[in-house]
Amino acid sequence: MRTRTVLTAMGIAMAGMLATQFSHAGTLENVKKRGELRCGVSDGLAGFSAPDAKGRWQGIDTEMCRAVATAVFGNPEKVTFVPLPNSERFTALQSGEVDMLSRNTTWSASRDNSMGLSFPGGVLFYDGQGFLVHKDAGVTSPKELDGATVCTQSGSTSEMNMADFFASHNLHYQAVTFESPAQLLAAFEGSRCDSISIDSSQLAALRSQLKDPNSGVILPEMISKEPLAPMVRRGDEAWGKVVSWTLYAMLNAEEMGITSKNVDALTAAPKSPDMARLLGKDGDFGKQLGLSNDWAHNIVKNVGNYGEIFDRTVGEHSPLKLARGKNALWNAGGFQYAPPVR
Repeated sequence: MRTRTVLTAMGIAMAGMLATQFSHAGTLENVKKRGELRCGVSDGLAGFSAPDAKGRWQGIDTEMCRAVATAVFGNPEKVTFVPLPNSERFTALQSGEVDMLSRNTTWSASRDNSMGLSFPGGVLFYDGQGFLVHKDAGVTSPKELDGATVCTQSGSTSEMNMADFFASHNLHYQAVTFESPAQLLAAFEGSRCDSISIDSSQLAALRSQLKDPNSGVILPEMISKEPLAPMVRRGDEAWGKVVSWTLYAMLNAEEMGITSKNVDALTAAPKSPDMARLLGKDGDFGKQLGLSNDWAHNIVKNVGNYGEIFDRTVGEHSPLKLARGKNALWNAGGFQYAPPVR
């Protein structure tokens, strides 16, 4: 097994200072020369990134990685997934151990501005922090958790959100943090936690893994905004554009009705100028990104449009069965919106 380099707390600041210098080497060219993408993902979160029974990584985050690999190589399998706990995800990207993060990471000001890292553009999943409680407790609102023991994941935005929420409502609570989702699940089932408070999508994943999923209830109230987005090193704009436009390509494809099943036919006979540009039949938009002009066609053909990916990983045809909600396209009542290819 490959040994990973873990930076100490003292090394984090140095890694951040060196990140920009490192990234100027040209991540896209480095990835091409290496022959594979190295993508940082969570160390096991159902629906987002977790190995299945055959050891194949599955989830919406891992599909984003495969889409970027397809944009670069035309092959979704040219990616190595590097599972990272919360405490190591940013240092792994800063040090160059991974080329990008697609790891249920919230886009926030401090993360975007202070670590030598950047969210290049586009939100993969709009989320919000919620609460999972024991059904037999009869709790219907987080405002009823005065004096409760609330568990969350260390190194996440959830700790600050919880502190803000309970302070603003003059409520008392005891916070207990754990490194991994598996530890959270065990603590909740062992009644060490009155509640778990993390992103609602993660709560749905944890609830599905309870011995009795009906014993847990996710409260409807959310206490934060959690836009989960891919992350890269700052200072390498060309690589950031490859990552962001990979997501935009999948969103535009869904909006145009282009799917993995009909993309070949629509590439041969595009129904509109916008479609012709997206699928590489008109213009040099792929070459402008340092890719082949059929980059978007390859993504949709091999990985799918955004709706297809959402549906099979976290949506209707997944164990989580999450509604599209905020993650629906802008013209279907959601927030998802991509710049046009023109």
